[in-house]
Order: sequence, then structure tokens, then C-alpha cells
Amino acid sequence: MALQGTGAELGHLTPRPIKGLFGDNYLSVADMDFTKQFLPEVYEKEVERYGNRTIAGFLRMVGAEMPMASDVITWSEQGRLHIAYDDVVVTSATELEFPADHVIGAGMTIVVNQGFNTFKAYVNAVNGTAVSIDCYADPAGLSFASGIAKVFVYGSEYSKGTSNAGNSVDASFTSFSNKPIILRDKYNVNGSDVAQIGWVEVTSEAGTSGYLWYLKSEHEARLRFEDQLEMSMVEAEQSAAGIASAAEFGGGSTITGSEGLFAAIESRGLVYNDADFGGAAGLGEFDSILRELDKQGAIEENMLFISRGVSLDMDNMLAAQNSYGVGGTSYGVFNNEEDMALNLGFSGFRRGSYDFYKTDWKYLNDSTTRGLLSDIEGVLVPAGTSTVYDQQLGKNISRPFLHVRYRASEADDRRLKSWVTGSVGGNYTSDADEMNVHFLSERCLCVQAANNFLLLKATPASL
Repeated sequence: MALQGTGAELGHLTPRPIKGLFGDNYLSVADMDFTKQFLPEVYEKEVERYGNRTIAGFLRMVGAEMPMASDVITWSEQGRLHIAYDDVVVTSATELEFPADHVIGAGMTIVVNQGFNTFKAYVNAVNGTAVSIDCYADPAGLSFASGIAKVFVYGSEYSKGTSNAGNSVDASFTSFSNKPIILRDKYNVNGSDVAQIGWVEVTSEAGTSGYLWYLKSEHEARLRFEDQLEMSMVEAEQSAAGIASAAEFGGGSTITGSEGLFAAIESRGLVYNDADFGGAAGLGEFDSILRELDKQGAIEENMLFISRGVSLDMDNMLAAQNSYGVGGTSYGVFNNEEDMALNLGFSGFRRGSYDFYKTDWKYLNDSTTRGLLSDIEGVLVPAGTSTVYDQQLGKNISRPFLHVRYRASEADDRRLKSWVTGSVGGNYTSDADEMNVHFLSERCLCVQAANNFLLLKATPASL
């Protein structure tokens, strides 16, 4: 196979005029973009019994990858603008007990709700967590009950000539952080078995030609590692207490874990159990999700990565509607081109003020990944970017809601490293009659504004 114009892509390699095995003309994992473009038919000569076995691609669709220099990535997210509490204790018709960190002040006007009993009141005194109120309506006509109430501030009221009016309320924010994890793998082959070699003839921009080589078996190791990079960002979990590293690798150090997508949504996002969108009745269940989204950031465009079963149920749900969705989807995420969305495996529909783009997520269907368990049925990921305060940069920045951060510096880029050791294949780093292809990456996932994410779960009763 001869390739033209590849000088820029292979600037770090030295094609050889003859088919010789050297360390500097080996196509490794670092050249995966090049090899994916030019060698797809060479890699897989066996019958693909299980089709295209890789499950990667989810994060490339919804996020981005950005370098980081430190051991921890920290960001801050704004709190709510308005003041509300759902855990206020009603002690009497004239007194409420608020949480210790409340910001209720005298002069505020509030709405108090207990079930179907709602009344408005004026805050006339605050003593710690005890807040004295006066109802605007006749208290005798209200049905008070001891227990929990919901309260929100809707305004204030002051008499004539009042001084020092108002209450200073600081903007609330919450800081979040995540730590990268180091992923490693290795492909080993002894010198005698280095026979399954593929050759690529390359012609540079200058017109010179030569050969590059690759190990066919290393391809599967690379594919598996690439998949694990994505799977780790989805599945990673922080250890409650540090885990000692394996004795095989020296022990003594601590394995801390990281916060993956599922863990972030379970901790800070929305979780919907036992979703059933089948048929016309499923639309009401889907609408209940919309009502929860309304309470959050109300991101207009969202992407649904779901299992095949849930996808078919949604198809049936939409089909049950009379001419549902005609002209109702903007495809804004895909530059308003429906064909682009379909080519990427997405179908769109609009409900309320939201646009949804759904696709089957292979990770949830493959019997060697989450398809083996069937407990996760899908995720909803908001499209676009969010603005957060980056504590390292000291300023507000816009980032995709979901993105990967990897360790990198001027000395070492750890997004995806690959190197070869041994005495085979033109590498003479040891006297071992073998070739070791090493893979390494150090990365973590940032899930910003996780309250806008949704996890569809199946409980034991529904499995």
C-alpha cells in the first residue's frame, strides 16, 4: 500500500527504503489517527464474528479533551439565584425553624407551603434558626400542622422612613474537584513470534518513499486500551478510604480512584428508576423527566445515549403520537443538518421547549460491558457549554458540560503515550528476547453542572 503526502503526519518517523525492522519506523498507538485513516482494511483479516468490537466514541461525541498540569482539577459552580428551603420545621403559627445556614432576614416576605396548604407571611424577627413570622391572612383561618414545610422568598416589605433596609446575601457556590488516574497496559511478544508484520509504503511530500511497519496483534491491545480509557471515565469511582496499590507493583502507594460519569450523576445529578416509555402512556412518564429538567438549568438541547430496549420504547412512544414531531426538531447541535445527525446515528425530536437527540449506546448493549448487567439504561447529557470559575486560572471559563482532562507538560504529554522496550524490532533497551509495547494515559472526567444530567436506571424489581 502506497500513501501520498504523509510527511506531516509521520514527521516523527523515519521510513526505511527497505523492509527493515527499526525502532524509528514502527507505527505505534501514537499514530492511531494515521492508521485509522489509512489502514482499516489491513488491521482485521479475521472474520469479525462480533462485528466492530470497540465501544469507544461516546466521549468524542459529547465532550472534549484538555490538558492539565496539577494532581487535582478544581472548579466552582454557582448556586441558585433565589432563596428557597424544603426542610423548614413549623413549630407554631408564628414561628418557623430554618436550617443553621439559612439567609432569611427580617423584612422578607415568604411563601410557606404544607401539602395543599399555602400561605404568605412577613418575617418580623430572626433569632438564629428560629424565625418569627406574621401571616398576611388571618392565622385562625389557616390549617397549621407540625412538621416539614417548603418556603421560598418572593420579596420584601418595609414601612415608611425605614433605614438600613435589606439583607446582604452572598452569592453561593460549590467547589468540586476530581483527580486523574493512571491507566496502563502492555503488549508483549517474544522475538521468535515477531512474524505477523504489516508493511506500509509511504511517499513523503518531497517525493522520497520508504516503509513503515506495525504488529498486527498489537492492534487489538491498542483497541482494548482505547476502550478502557473511555470506560474508566464512565465507570470510575473514588475510594472511600485509600486502597493500597498491588504488591506486584511495589505496594506502599495509595489508589484513590476518580469520579466517573455514573458516579457524578448518582451523587449530584438526576436519577430516574425503571423508566417505561413504551406506547402512548410512556409520554406521560417522559414528561415527568421534563418537569425535573425544568427545575434545573433547563438546557434546551440534550443528547440521549440509551440502550437498545429503551430506544425502541421511545420509538414506539413517539410513533403512538399523531404526526408527532413534524418540523419540531432543530438539529442545532449538528449545524441544523438532519443528514449530519442521521449519519452519526442520532434521531431528534422536540418536546416542550427541549430538543432531544437520541442514539443507541453500544456500551449499554455489548454483552462484555454494561450489556452484561442491564442495570444502566441510558444517560441524558446536556449539549453545549457551561460557565464555571476555574480556581487554577482564577477566572470564569466556558467548558463543555462533559470533558476529559489529561496530564501534560512541556516535558511529557500523558494523554496517550506509547513506547517500545526490549531487544526486538530495532529497539535495544534490554537483553530480553522480546518486544514490549507500552500504553499509558493519565486522565480524569469533569462533569460540570451535573444537576442537568440524567441517569436512567433499572432496579432489581424491573430486571
